[in-house]
Amino acid sequence: MGLIDIHTHFVPKGWPELGAGRPFLRVDSERDATIMIGSAEFRRIHSDCWDAEARLADMDADGVAAQVVSPTPVFFSYDAAPVEAERICRIFNDLALEICAPSPRFVPFCQVPLQDPDAACRELERAVAAGHRGVEIGNHVGDRDLDDAGIVTFLQHAASLGVPVFVHPWDMPTSPRLDRWMARWLAGMPAETHLSIIAMILGGVFDRVPENLKICFAHGGGSFAFWLGRFENAWHGRPDLIATSAKPPSHYIGRFHVDSVVFDERALRLLVDTVGVDRVMVGSDYPYPLGERPAGAVVRKAEFLSAEGRAMIETGTARRFLGMETP
Repeated sequence: MGLIDIHTHFVPKGWPELGAGRPFLRVDSERDATIMIGSAEFRRIHSDCWDAEARLADMDADGVAAQVVSPTPVFFSYDAAPVEAERICRIFNDLALEICAPSPRFVPFCQVPLQDPDAACRELERAVAAGHRGVEIGNHVGDRDLDDAGIVTFLQHAASLGVPVFVHPWDMPTSPRLDRWMARWLAGMPAETHLSIIAMILGGVFDRVPENLKICFAHGGGSFAFWLGRFENAWHGRPDLIATSAKPPSHYIGRFHVDSVVFDERALRLLVDTVGVDRVMVGSDYPYPLGERPAGAVVRKAEFLSAEGRAMIETGTARRFLGMETP
Protein backbone atom coordinates (compact mmCIF):
# COMPACT_ATOMS: atom_id res chain seq x y z
CA MET A 1 0.00 0.00 0.00
CA GLY A 2 1.45 3.37 -1.01
CA LEU A 3 1.83 6.45 1.14
CA ILE A 4 -0.57 9.35 1.37
CA ASP A 5 1.43 12.57 1.13
CA ILE A 6 -0.44 15.31 2.99
CA HIS A 7 1.88 18.18 1.99
CA THR A 8 2.59 19.01 -1.65
CA HIS A 9 2.16 22.16 -3.73
CA PHE A 10 1.22 23.16 -7.25
CA VAL A 11 1.78 26.15 -9.53
CA PRO A 12 -0.24 26.45 -12.76
CA LYS A 13 1.55 26.99 -16.04
CA GLY A 14 0.23 30.52 -16.33
CA TRP A 15 -2.83 32.41 -15.08
CA PRO A 16 -4.79 35.57 -15.88
CA GLU A 17 -3.39 38.96 -14.94
CA LEU A 18 -3.68 39.43 -11.17
CA GLY A 19 -2.82 43.13 -11.00
CA ALA A 20 0.19 45.30 -10.27
CA GLY A 21 2.59 43.82 -7.75
CA ARG A 22 1.01 40.36 -7.90
CA PRO A 23 2.91 37.25 -8.99
CA PHE A 24 3.11 36.25 -12.64
CA LEU A 25 4.86 33.37 -14.38
CA ARG A 26 7.80 33.79 -16.72
CA VAL A 27 7.87 30.65 -18.86
CA ASP A 28 11.52 29.86 -19.58
CA SER A 29 11.06 26.59 -21.50
CA GLU A 30 8.62 23.73 -21.93
CA ARG A 31 9.67 22.34 -18.53
CA ASP A 32 10.97 25.38 -16.66
CA ALA A 33 9.49 28.64 -15.42
CA THR A 34 10.05 31.35 -12.83
CA ILE A 35 7.54 32.91 -10.47
CA MET A 36 8.10 36.65 -10.72
CA ILE A 37 6.98 39.48 -8.43
CA GLY A 38 7.55 42.65 -10.36
CA SER A 39 11.06 42.44 -11.78
CA ALA A 40 12.30 40.14 -9.01
CA GLU A 41 12.60 36.38 -9.28
CA PHE A 42 10.69 34.71 -6.46
CA ARG A 43 11.24 31.04 -7.29
CA ARG A 44 12.36 28.93 -10.21
CA ILE A 45 10.08 25.97 -10.79
CA HIS A 46 9.74 22.99 -13.10
CA SER A 47 6.98 21.11 -14.85
CA ASP A 48 6.33 18.90 -11.82
CA CYS A 49 4.46 21.92 -10.42
CA TRP A 50 1.74 21.68 -13.09
CA ASP A 51 2.22 18.50 -15.11
CA ALA A 52 0.08 15.63 -13.81
CA GLU A 53 2.11 13.01 -15.68
CA ALA A 54 5.37 14.25 -14.16
CA ARG A 55 3.83 14.21 -10.69
CA LEU A 56 2.40 10.72 -11.14
CA ALA A 57 5.77 9.41 -12.33
CA ASP A 58 7.45 10.81 -9.21
CA MET A 59 4.68 9.41 -7.02
CA ASP A 60 5.18 5.96 -8.51
CA ALA A 61 8.94 6.23 -7.98
CA ASP A 62 8.42 7.21 -4.32
CA GLY A 63 5.63 4.72 -3.59
CA VAL A 64 3.02 7.44 -3.05
CA ALA A 65 -0.58 6.40 -3.57
CA ALA A 66 -2.12 9.86 -3.20
CA GLN A 67 -1.03 13.49 -2.85
CA VAL A 68 -2.82 16.37 -1.21
CA VAL A 69 -2.17 19.17 -3.73
CA SER A 70 -2.21 22.60 -2.08
CA PRO A 71 -1.53 26.16 -3.26
CA THR A 72 1.90 27.72 -3.09
CA PRO A 73 1.53 30.35 -0.33
CA VAL A 74 2.87 33.26 -2.40
CA PHE A 75 -0.54 33.35 -4.11
CA PHE A 76 -2.61 33.81 -0.92
CA SER A 77 -2.94 37.59 -1.49
CA TYR A 78 -4.03 38.32 2.08
CA ASP A 79 -2.96 41.94 1.63
CA ALA A 80 -5.44 42.55 -1.22
CA ALA A 81 -8.93 44.00 -0.92
CA PRO A 82 -11.37 41.15 -0.16
CA VAL A 83 -13.11 41.36 -3.55
CA GLU A 84 -9.79 41.18 -5.37
CA ALA A 85 -8.49 38.40 -3.13
CA GLU A 86 -11.65 36.38 -3.69
CA ARG A 87 -11.15 36.71 -7.47
CA ILE A 88 -7.55 35.50 -7.16
CA CYS A 89 -8.62 32.54 -5.03
CA ARG A 90 -11.23 31.53 -7.61
CA ILE A 91 -8.60 31.63 -10.36
CA PHE A 92 -6.14 29.38 -8.56
CA ASN A 93 -8.77 27.05 -7.12
CA ASP A 94 -10.23 26.41 -10.57
CA LEU A 95 -6.77 25.90 -12.08
CA ALA A 96 -5.94 23.44 -9.27
CA LEU A 97 -8.91 21.30 -10.25
CA GLU A 98 -7.67 21.26 -13.85
CA ILE A 99 -4.23 20.11 -12.72
CA CYS A 100 -5.72 17.41 -10.48
CA ALA A 101 -8.38 16.23 -12.96
CA PRO A 102 -6.26 13.55 -14.70
CA SER A 103 -6.10 11.25 -11.67
CA PRO A 104 -8.12 10.50 -8.50
CA ARG A 105 -4.76 10.10 -6.77
CA PHE A 106 -4.64 13.90 -6.49
CA VAL A 107 -6.57 15.42 -3.56
CA PRO A 108 -7.00 19.16 -4.22
CA PHE A 109 -6.99 21.70 -1.39
CA CYS A 110 -8.21 25.23 -2.06
CA GLN A 111 -7.18 28.66 -0.80
CA VAL A 112 -9.48 31.37 0.58
CA PRO A 113 -9.36 35.14 1.17
CA LEU A 114 -8.70 34.68 4.87
CA GLN A 115 -8.57 38.43 5.55
CA ASP A 116 -12.39 38.52 5.22
CA PRO A 117 -14.28 35.73 7.04
CA ASP A 118 -17.47 36.07 4.98
CA ALA A 119 -15.57 35.92 1.69
CA ALA A 120 -13.41 33.06 3.01
CA CYS A 121 -16.43 30.99 4.04
CA ARG A 122 -18.13 31.74 0.72
CA GLU A 123 -15.13 30.65 -1.37
CA LEU A 124 -14.63 27.56 0.77
CA GLU A 125 -18.19 26.46 0.06
CA ARG A 126 -17.83 27.17 -3.67
CA ALA A 127 -14.50 25.35 -3.93
CA VAL A 128 -15.68 22.28 -2.01
CA ALA A 129 -18.81 22.08 -4.16
CA ALA A 130 -16.56 22.18 -7.24
CA GLY A 131 -14.39 19.28 -6.04
CA HIS A 132 -11.83 20.49 -3.48
CA ARG A 133 -11.38 18.22 -0.49
CA GLY A 134 -9.80 20.62 1.99
CA VAL A 135 -8.28 24.06 2.42
CA GLU A 136 -4.77 25.40 2.96
CA ILE A 137 -4.41 28.62 4.93
CA GLY A 138 -1.42 30.73 5.89
CA ASN A 139 -0.48 30.79 9.56
CA HIS A 140 -1.28 34.51 9.91
CA VAL A 141 -2.83 37.47 8.10
CA GLY A 142 -0.50 40.41 8.69
CA ASP A 143 -0.37 40.83 12.46
CA ARG A 144 -3.50 38.71 12.99
CA ASP A 145 -2.68 35.21 14.16
CA LEU A 146 -4.98 32.19 14.20
CA ASP A 147 -6.77 33.39 17.35
CA ASP A 148 -8.13 36.41 15.47
CA ALA A 149 -11.93 36.47 15.74
CA GLY A 150 -12.47 36.43 11.98
CA ILE A 151 -10.09 33.52 11.45
CA VAL A 152 -11.76 31.61 14.30
CA THR A 153 -15.09 32.16 12.56
CA PHE A 154 -13.64 30.61 9.42
CA LEU A 155 -12.22 27.63 11.35
CA GLN A 156 -15.61 27.08 12.97
CA HIS A 157 -17.21 27.08 9.52
CA ALA A 158 -14.65 24.60 8.18
CA ALA A 159 -15.41 22.34 11.14
CA SER A 160 -19.15 22.59 10.48
CA LEU A 161 -18.56 21.46 6.89
CA GLY A 162 -16.14 18.72 7.93
CA VAL A 163 -13.42 20.25 5.74
CA PRO A 164 -9.82 19.55 6.81
CA VAL A 165 -7.50 22.56 7.22
CA PHE A 166 -3.79 22.55 6.42
CA VAL A 167 -1.80 25.42 7.98
CA HIS A 168 1.34 26.50 6.15
CA PRO A 169 3.84 29.13 7.40
CA TRP A 170 4.42 32.06 5.10
CA ASP A 171 5.36 35.75 4.95
CA MET A 172 8.21 35.33 7.42
CA PRO A 173 9.79 38.48 8.85
CA THR A 174 12.81 39.86 7.03
CA SER A 175 15.96 41.44 8.43
CA PRO A 176 19.67 41.51 7.57
CA ARG A 177 20.18 38.52 9.88
CA LEU A 178 17.33 36.50 8.37
CA ASP A 179 18.12 37.33 4.76
CA ARG A 180 21.37 35.33 4.83
CA TRP A 181 21.56 31.62 4.01
CA MET A 182 17.77 31.32 3.47
CA ALA A 183 17.44 31.83 7.25
CA ARG A 184 13.82 32.95 6.81
CA TRP A 185 13.12 29.37 5.70
CA LEU A 186 15.58 27.61 8.01
CA ALA A 187 14.67 29.44 11.24
CA GLY A 188 11.71 31.70 10.42
CA MET A 189 9.36 29.01 9.13
CA PRO A 190 9.67 26.72 12.18
CA ALA A 191 9.22 29.73 14.48
CA GLU A 192 6.14 30.93 12.58
CA THR A 193 4.39 27.57 12.91
CA HIS A 194 5.35 27.27 16.58
CA LEU A 195 3.95 30.75 17.25
CA SER A 196 0.63 29.94 15.61
CA ILE A 197 0.15 26.75 17.62
CA ILE A 198 0.80 28.86 20.73
CA ALA A 199 -1.86 31.30 19.49
CA MET A 200 -4.34 28.47 18.98
CA ILE A 201 -3.78 27.39 22.60
CA LEU A 202 -3.30 30.63 24.57
CA GLY A 203 -5.77 32.51 22.36
CA GLY A 204 -8.44 30.01 23.39
CA VAL A 205 -9.12 28.77 19.86
CA PHE A 206 -9.22 25.12 20.88
CA ASP A 207 -11.59 26.13 23.67
CA ARG A 208 -13.94 27.77 21.13
CA VAL A 209 -13.85 25.59 18.03
CA PRO A 210 -15.55 22.18 17.88
CA GLU A 211 -13.43 19.17 18.71
CA ASN A 212 -14.17 17.78 15.25
CA LEU A 213 -12.05 20.52 13.63
CA LYS A 214 -9.43 18.70 11.55
CA ILE A 215 -6.34 20.89 11.41
CA CYS A 216 -2.77 20.00 10.47
CA PHE A 217 0.39 22.10 10.79
CA ALA A 218 3.17 21.83 8.21
CA HIS A 219 6.83 20.97 8.80
CA GLY A 220 6.23 18.87 11.89
CA GLY A 221 4.57 21.76 13.70
CA GLY A 222 7.78 23.78 13.48
CA SER A 223 9.72 23.98 16.73
CA PHE A 224 6.67 23.28 18.93
CA ALA A 225 7.53 19.70 19.92
CA PHE A 226 11.01 20.62 21.15
CA TRP A 227 9.73 23.47 23.32
CA LEU A 228 6.47 22.06 24.73
CA GLY A 229 8.18 21.58 28.11
CA ARG A 230 9.23 25.24 28.20
CA PHE A 231 5.70 26.26 27.19
CA GLU A 232 4.14 24.11 29.92
CA ASN A 233 6.56 25.41 32.56
CA ALA A 234 5.82 29.03 31.62
CA TRP A 235 2.04 28.45 31.75
CA HIS A 236 2.35 27.28 35.37
CA GLY A 237 5.18 29.65 36.37
CA ARG A 238 3.71 32.89 35.04
CA PRO A 239 -0.07 32.37 35.02
CA ASP A 240 -0.56 36.13 35.28
CA LEU A 241 0.77 36.51 31.72
CA ILE A 242 0.46 33.12 30.07
CA ALA A 243 -2.37 31.05 31.55
CA THR A 244 -5.00 32.51 29.22
CA SER A 245 -6.27 29.13 28.00
CA ALA A 246 -8.74 27.04 29.95
CA LYS A 247 -6.20 24.23 30.39
CA PRO A 248 -2.39 23.92 30.31
CA PRO A 249 -0.77 23.50 26.87
CA SER A 250 -0.30 19.74 27.16
CA HIS A 251 -4.07 19.34 27.47
CA TYR A 252 -4.49 20.34 23.81
CA ILE A 253 -2.19 17.65 22.43
CA GLY A 254 -4.55 15.55 20.38
CA ARG A 255 -6.48 18.52 18.98
CA PHE A 256 -4.23 18.94 15.93
CA HIS A 257 -2.10 16.99 13.46
CA VAL A 258 1.37 17.63 12.05
CA ASP A 259 3.19 16.33 8.99
CA SER A 260 6.37 14.27 9.11
CA VAL A 261 8.71 16.43 7.05
CA VAL A 262 11.42 16.87 9.70
CA PHE A 263 14.24 15.06 7.79
CA ASP A 264 15.81 13.26 10.76
CA GLU A 265 14.76 10.15 12.67
CA ARG A 266 15.62 11.74 16.03
CA ALA A 267 13.35 14.68 15.30
CA LEU A 268 10.59 12.34 14.12
CA ARG A 269 10.85 10.33 17.33
CA LEU A 270 10.51 13.46 19.46
CA LEU A 271 7.53 14.52 17.36
CA VAL A 272 5.80 11.16 17.74
CA ASP A 273 6.57 11.05 21.48
CA THR A 274 5.15 14.57 21.90
CA VAL A 275 1.97 14.64 19.81
CA GLY A 276 1.26 10.91 19.44
CA VAL A 277 1.79 8.50 16.56
CA ASP A 278 -1.86 8.93 15.56
CA ARG A 279 -1.35 12.67 14.96
CA VAL A 280 1.53 12.51 12.47
CA MET A 281 1.04 12.10 8.71
CA VAL A 282 3.55 11.81 5.90
CA GLY A 283 4.35 15.12 4.23
CA SER A 284 7.07 15.88 1.71
CA ASP A 285 6.73 19.53 0.58
CA TYR A 286 6.97 18.19 -2.99
CA PRO A 287 8.08 19.44 -5.51
CA TYR A 288 10.29 22.07 -3.88
CA PRO A 289 14.02 21.56 -3.25
CA LEU A 290 13.71 21.89 0.54
CA GLY A 291 11.26 18.98 0.55
CA GLU A 292 11.85 15.29 1.23
CA ARG A 293 12.59 12.84 -1.59
CA PRO A 294 11.68 10.07 -1.65
CA ALA A 295 8.53 11.13 0.16
CA GLY A 296 8.26 9.50 3.59
CA ALA A 297 11.88 8.29 3.57
CA VAL A 298 12.48 9.04 7.26
CA VAL A 299 9.22 7.36 8.29
CA ARG A 300 10.03 4.24 6.25
CA LYS A 301 13.51 3.90 7.80
CA ALA A 302 12.63 4.87 11.40
CA GLU A 303 13.65 1.92 13.56
CA PHE A 304 11.65 3.06 16.60
CA LEU A 305 8.29 2.75 14.83
CA SER A 306 6.23 -0.40 15.13
CA ALA A 307 4.60 -1.80 12.01
CA GLU A 308 1.27 -0.48 13.26
CA GLY A 309 2.66 2.97 14.01
CA ARG A 310 4.37 3.19 10.63
CA ALA A 311 1.12 2.24 8.88
CA MET A 312 -0.76 4.95 10.78
CA ILE A 313 1.74 7.65 9.73
CA GLU A 314 1.96 6.42 6.15
CA THR A 315 -1.75 5.99 5.42
CA GLY A 316 -4.19 5.37 8.25
CA THR A 317 -4.29 8.77 9.93
CA ALA A 318 -4.37 10.62 6.59
CA ARG A 319 -7.33 8.53 5.46
CA ARG A 320 -9.27 9.60 8.55
CA PHE A 321 -8.12 13.21 8.25
CA LEU A 322 -9.18 13.40 4.62
CA GLY A 323 -12.29 11.23 4.93
CA MET A 324 -11.14 9.04 2.07
CA GLU A 325 -10.83 5.43 1.08
CA THR A 326 -7.41 4.09 0.17
CA PRO A 327 -6.80 4.83 -3.54
